[in-house]
Amino acid sequence: MGATLTLPVAERLQATYAVAFTDPPADLRGTVRREVAAQFRAPLRDLVLGMLDSPMLTLDLRPAEDFPPLPAGLLAAYGAAPADLAAVAGAGHLLAVRAAYRPGWPPAHEWAARAAAGAVAAAASAPVVDVFTPRILSGPELRRSLPGPQGDMRLTDWMLISHSGGTDTVWFTTRGLARFGLPELRTENVPAGLVVPWGRLLNGLARRLLDVYLDELANSESPAELRIPATVSVSLQDVAAASGETEPLCREVALRLQPAEPSPGDEVPVLAVHAADDGPDRPETLCTALFGESRQRFG
Repeated sequence: MGATLTLPVAERLQATYAVAFTDPPADLRGTVRREVAAQFRAPLRDLVLGMLDSPMLTLDLRPAEDFPPLPAGLLAAYGAAPADLAAVAGAGHLLAVRAAYRPGWPPAHEWAARAAAGAVAAAASAPVVDVFTPRILSGPELRRSLPGPQGDMRLTDWMLISHSGGTDTVWFTTRGLARFGLPELRTENVPAGLVVPWGRLLNGLARRLLDVYLDELANSESPAELRIPATVSVSLQDVAAASGETEPLCREVALRLQPAEPSPGDEVPVLAVHAADDGPDRPETLCTALFGESRQRFG
């Protein structure tokens, strides 16, 4: 085996969603239960109701001023509609839906908390805030993100990739892998013309890394840490799978991961992403190798 990375495994992972109410329901727990039962089908419905009947999922309703203020600037930056921002700012009460679950599959903490928040919010026409991102989720995108009958989901519905920088190069950071117990990913000095293809490549890497991590968890008994390869191959199939699609072509590229130096604002560990083979123009070469020679295919 080649070089490996050692990743710590948390005992529990947590998810938190906020629902901004003008007038909260009088019977909160009963309303959540009824709406979950009415809006979802098995097996998701049974998962949520089972966790609602346990200490793993909690409902914390308070006057809005009793919670720390939600980050309006970040919510706006991540695409919140003005009407939703106004509803959050003017809410008299906030409901914090929190869930905890062990690492592995399924990510029951995320599925249950998001579904419970979405169900009660839909009944009250209230906005839902994914506190982790942070981002306001519309009703349609929240429901689309939840698993199908076979437990299938689009990873891109659960993570964001932000990028910033100058006119020549940009850096990328993921926000979402920590939901599953993984470090986030970061790449620096990517040519500005590769924003779209490099983002797609990172989606594929995230999907592949999650699959590797889940396989290792499934084959270990209560591990405190796991070892994963430091060099990971990412294929067009991984890129497609991240978005819930399929891809017949089999091209792939190799990427090298290493722990990144902490940056201001980092809340979880981060892995720096590099080409497996160092050299000039590596991002361009990788994108061409994976997506094809035509720059039009990069989009």
